[in-house]
Order: sequence, then C-alpha cells, then structure tokens
Amino acid sequence: FWQDTRLVVPNDVSLREALLTEAYSSPFSVLPGFTKMYHDLKQYFWWSGMKVDVATFVARCLICQQVKIEHQRASGLLQ
Repeated sequence: FWQDTRLVVPNDVSLREALLTEAYSSPFSVLPGFTKMYHDLKQYFWWSGMKVDVATFVARCLICQQVKIEHQRASGLLQ
C-alpha cells in the first residue's frame, strides 16, 4: 500500500536488501553514501527502520570506508 506518495515496503529482509543494493549500485549514483542514498530512497519508499537499514548497508561497504578515510583531513601535529 501507499503512504502519501511513497510505497510502503513490507517487512521482508530480502526485498529490502534488494532495494538497498539496487539504489546503491545504480549507474546514476556512484557510491552515494548514507545521506544521498537515504534521501533518494525516502522519496519513493518507506519502511519501519529504513534510516538504520540504510546506515548499516552503507557502513558494510568497504570501498566507501576507504574513500571516507582518504577524504578526511589529516589532523595536526601533537603538541
């Protein structure tokens, strides 16, 4: 069924995982990260705990974690 303009996704782990994988591997979003992926998904879908599921999914991506580390500013010298 629908909630406003969003499709409510049933409590089916494999279906939710498939949606997350599809959103993450889309050629239009190269390693989107949590914020973009959550924003994109919540425009069309809703399920209980979606924000946590997206965060967990992105946190499991080893490439994302490597890119995140490379883009962090180096801390200053200890004094």
